[in-house]
Amino acid sequence: MINALESSSTRPYLIRALYEWCTDNGFTPYVAVQVDDTVQVPREYVKNGEIVLNISFDATSSLKLGNDFIEFKARFAGTAREISVPVGRVIAIYARENGQGMAFPAPVPAAVPSTLDDHGAATTAPSARTPLRDTSRGTEGDAGRVVHLVSGEGAADDATATTRTSPSDPEDPPRPPTNGGARPPLKRIK
Repeated sequence: MINALESSSTRPYLIRALYEWCTDNGFTPYVAVQVDDTVQVPREYVKNGEIVLNISFDATSSLKLGNDFIEFKARFAGTAREISVPVGRVIAIYARENGQGMAFPAPVPAAVPSTLDDHGAATTAPSARTPLRDTSRGTEGDAGRVVHLVSGEGAADDATATTRTSPSDPEDPPRPPTNGGARPPLKRIK
């Protein structure tokens, strides 16, 4: 019998389910990815450590939504690129047209090696490359929980908001709707 700590992550299953929901309803599925060294994407399109990718049938070839990686080929400014995203780096999947989808907790940075202080006690110092965990989003135990995007009033106005990823990108990917520049309200599912 497998207990909850030994079971596999629900994230890849939820991503596949929302991808299918988007395509069944004629929506364009987008994924927002927090980029690090494990993510293989064109770095020139990364903004603030994140990239938004169109994973629709029309925009990709050889799409594989696996349990560990999302892999596909896509064209960026006319150049074919191979994309590989660890599922754990996906922070949201949503429909481009209306922003409906699901957000996930941000990935927890890798453990920082501990060192000994002047008194021989173990300390953990953050490295320059390892961002500190945002404690306003919860505790380390929350990393496996799913956060669900909830549409609020004014979502229709915000759904048309876009962020520019590249001057040569003719169609900018929109972000999930927000409420007046603030983060969208989140509903924690336990």
